[in-house]
Amino acid sequence: MSIRGAKLYGPSPPSDTMTNWTLAPLERGVEFVCPNCGRSTIIRNYKARKLGISYKCPVCGFEGP
Repeated sequence: MSIRGAKLYGPSPPSDTMTNWTLAPLERGVEFVCPNCGRSTIIRNYKARKLGISYKCPVCGFEGP
């Protein structure tokens, strides 16, 4: 699901799961469940995806691109 920072979430915008960078009000990002276990929600911002920073599921430890 595509998300856009504070536009959907009000005064406290979501942050990237691995880098803890907050999503600016109109910055593009994506929110999805872990492809391995499906129990954790992972949030990635556009910048982290563009730079290829990997993410890690906090529940099962799955690492993705």
